[in-house]
Amino acid sequence: MMSNYTLTDLFVGQVARIQRTFTEEDVHLCNTLTREFNSVYKREENVWKPHFDGPIVPGLLSEGLITEVISTKLPGTACVLLQKEIIFCHPIYIGDTISAELQVIDINHERNWITQKVSCYNQNGKEVVKGQVVVFLLPNENNR
Repeated sequence: MMSNYTLTDLFVGQVARIQRTFTEEDVHLCNTLTREFNSVYKREENVWKPHFDGPIVPGLLSEGLITEVISTKLPGTACVLLQKEIIFCHPIYIGDTISAELQVIDINHERNWITQKVSCYNQNGKEVVKGQVVVFLLPNENNR
Protein backbone atom coordinates (compact mmCIF):
# COMPACT_ATOMS: atom_id res chain seq x y z
CA MET A 1 0.00 0.00 0.00
CA MET A 2 1.46 3.33 -1.09
CA SER A 3 1.57 6.18 1.42
CA ASN A 4 1.97 9.03 -1.08
CA TYR A 5 3.33 11.65 1.30
CA THR A 6 4.16 15.09 -0.03
CA LEU A 7 7.13 17.02 1.32
CA THR A 8 4.80 19.14 3.48
CA ASP A 9 3.22 16.00 5.00
CA LEU A 10 6.57 14.72 6.25
CA PHE A 11 8.08 15.54 9.63
CA VAL A 12 11.34 14.83 11.46
CA GLY A 13 10.90 11.71 13.57
CA GLN A 14 8.39 10.09 11.22
CA VAL A 15 8.96 6.31 10.97
CA ALA A 16 7.96 3.57 8.54
CA ARG A 17 8.87 -0.11 8.51
CA ILE A 18 8.41 -3.26 6.54
CA GLN A 19 9.29 -6.89 7.19
CA ARG A 20 10.34 -9.79 4.97
CA THR A 21 11.65 -13.32 5.34
CA PHE A 22 14.40 -14.13 2.84
CA THR A 23 14.29 -17.53 1.11
CA GLU A 24 16.66 -19.62 -0.99
CA GLU A 25 14.51 -18.69 -3.98
CA ASP A 26 15.07 -14.97 -3.27
CA VAL A 27 18.84 -15.55 -3.21
CA HIS A 28 18.71 -17.63 -6.40
CA LEU A 29 16.69 -14.97 -8.25
CA CYS A 30 19.02 -12.19 -7.05
CA ASN A 31 22.11 -14.16 -8.10
CA THR A 32 20.62 -14.93 -11.50
CA LEU A 33 19.65 -11.31 -12.14
CA THR A 34 22.98 -9.83 -10.98
CA ARG A 35 25.11 -12.73 -12.25
CA GLU A 36 26.84 -12.85 -8.89
CA PHE A 37 27.40 -16.52 -8.09
CA ASN A 38 29.57 -16.17 -4.98
CA SER A 39 29.72 -19.48 -3.12
CA VAL A 40 28.91 -17.81 0.25
CA TYR A 41 25.28 -17.83 -0.92
CA LYS A 42 25.20 -21.64 -1.36
CA ARG A 43 24.84 -24.53 1.03
CA GLU A 44 28.50 -25.60 0.66
CA GLU A 45 29.66 -25.60 4.30
CA ASN A 46 33.36 -25.65 3.49
CA VAL A 47 33.05 -22.18 1.94
CA TRP A 48 31.39 -20.18 4.72
CA LYS A 49 32.41 -22.09 7.86
CA PRO A 50 33.84 -21.01 10.34
CA HIS A 51 33.01 -17.38 9.44
CA PHE A 52 29.23 -17.73 9.11
CA ASP A 53 26.51 -20.00 10.50
CA GLY A 54 25.10 -20.76 7.07
CA PRO A 55 24.76 -19.38 3.56
CA ILE A 56 24.22 -15.63 3.65
CA VAL A 57 21.76 -13.40 1.83
CA PRO A 58 23.27 -10.91 -0.66
CA GLY A 59 23.39 -7.35 0.68
CA LEU A 60 21.49 -6.24 -2.39
CA LEU A 61 18.36 -7.97 -1.06
CA SER A 62 18.42 -6.09 2.23
CA GLU A 63 19.01 -2.87 0.28
CA GLY A 64 15.94 -3.78 -1.76
CA LEU A 65 13.93 -4.00 1.45
CA ILE A 66 15.11 -0.50 2.37
CA THR A 67 14.09 0.92 -1.02
CA GLU A 68 10.73 -0.85 -0.69
CA VAL A 69 10.07 1.21 2.45
CA ILE A 70 11.05 4.36 0.53
CA SER A 71 8.93 3.62 -2.51
CA THR A 72 5.81 2.32 -0.73
CA LYS A 73 5.73 3.98 2.69
CA LEU A 74 8.10 6.86 3.38
CA PRO A 75 7.67 8.92 1.30
CA GLY A 76 5.78 6.40 -0.86
CA THR A 77 5.63 8.81 -3.79
CA ALA A 78 7.71 9.49 -6.91
CA CYS A 79 11.27 9.93 -5.67
CA VAL A 80 14.90 9.16 -6.47
CA LEU A 81 17.50 7.72 -4.12
CA LEU A 82 20.40 10.21 -4.18
CA GLN A 83 22.74 8.80 -1.57
CA LYS A 84 23.03 5.77 0.67
CA GLU A 85 25.52 4.91 3.34
CA ILE A 86 24.94 1.35 4.50
CA ILE A 87 26.87 -0.75 6.99
CA PHE A 88 26.26 -4.49 7.13
CA CYS A 89 26.82 -5.12 10.86
CA HIS A 90 25.94 -8.81 10.95
CA PRO A 91 25.14 -11.40 8.28
CA ILE A 92 21.62 -12.10 7.14
CA TYR A 93 20.92 -15.80 6.66
CA ILE A 94 18.42 -17.59 4.47
CA GLY A 95 15.26 -17.90 6.56
CA ASP A 96 15.89 -14.73 8.57
CA THR A 97 12.99 -12.32 8.93
CA ILE A 98 14.28 -8.78 8.56
CA SER A 99 12.48 -5.62 9.67
CA ALA A 100 13.63 -2.49 7.85
CA GLU A 101 12.88 0.76 9.65
CA LEU A 102 13.42 4.24 8.22
CA GLN A 103 13.13 7.44 10.22
CA VAL A 104 13.09 10.96 8.79
CA ILE A 105 15.98 12.87 10.39
CA ASP A 106 16.12 15.95 8.10
CA ILE A 107 13.94 17.70 5.53
CA ASN A 108 15.44 20.14 3.03
CA HIS A 109 12.49 22.04 1.52
CA GLU A 110 14.69 24.03 -0.89
CA ARG A 111 16.02 20.90 -2.58
CA ASN A 112 13.03 18.57 -1.99
CA TRP A 113 15.33 16.19 -0.12
CA ILE A 114 14.65 14.06 2.92
CA THR A 115 17.34 12.30 4.91
CA GLN A 116 16.40 9.09 6.67
CA LYS A 117 18.14 6.93 9.25
CA VAL A 118 18.13 3.23 8.28
CA SER A 119 17.95 0.36 10.77
CA CYS A 120 17.35 -3.29 9.91
CA TYR A 121 16.87 -5.97 12.56
CA ASN A 122 16.59 -9.74 12.36
CA GLN A 123 13.92 -11.82 14.11
CA ASN A 124 16.08 -11.89 17.28
CA GLY A 125 16.26 -8.08 17.48
CA LYS A 126 19.90 -7.91 16.37
CA GLU A 127 20.73 -4.92 14.18
CA VAL A 128 22.08 -6.34 10.91
CA VAL A 129 22.14 -3.23 8.70
CA LYS A 130 22.36 0.46 9.59
CA GLY A 131 22.99 3.68 7.77
CA GLN A 132 21.40 6.67 6.13
CA VAL A 133 19.74 7.56 2.83
CA VAL A 134 18.95 10.84 1.08
CA VAL A 135 15.89 10.86 -1.15
CA PHE A 136 14.80 13.47 -3.69
CA LEU A 137 11.05 13.87 -3.98
CA LEU A 138 10.10 14.78 -7.53
CA PRO A 139 8.68 18.31 -7.53
CA ASN A 140 5.00 18.80 -8.13
CA GLU A 141 2.52 21.37 -6.95
CA ASN A 142 2.38 19.72 -3.48
CA ASN A 143 6.18 19.39 -3.02
CA ARG A 144 7.17 23.04 -3.41
